Amino acid sequence: MGEESAKRAAEEFLAARLSEESRAYEDQQNREAAIKLGLTVWNKLAETVFAQCRDWNAVTKEQTLTCKETALGDLRILCAGRAYQMLVHYDSRQGLVTIKNTARLEAEPDTVMSIEGYATGDGRDARLMRNNEPVNVEIMTLGHLRLLAGLSRRVE
Repeated sequence: MGEESAKRAAEEFLAARLSEESRAYEDQQNREAAIKLGLTVWNKLAETVFAQCRDWNAVTKEQTLTCKETALGDLRILCAGRAYQMLVHYDSRQGLVTIKNTARLEAEPDTVMSIEGYATGDGRDARLMRNNEPVNVEIMTLGHLRLLAGLSRRVE
């Protein structure tokens, strides 16, 4: 009976060690994917912001939102007739994207998202994460643009 207990304990130990090793390998692969694909994630976000500004302006039939890339590569969005601005910054060293929106209440923090890699069916990809959840870029961006224009974050 003692031999069975020792055998079972040794098997549990091996399973735990393999699990730790595979988790460490996954974490390493995800970090590498985030570094490798970080610029792609940033470019997708930037294109989404530009597209939403174009769509907004097409509906209003005027240049309500002005979206420009700064000399440092950040995105700056201004709303006509309002003193507020939105700045979207990509920190490639830390793998972070920060949105500073001066139209938000002072007590509200900046929106900070990390770029994280993950496994797909045929390799690796990367995406924006906030509060350990994947970010829906279109909805998040639209919420910030609504605030910038003086509307509430959500449609009521």
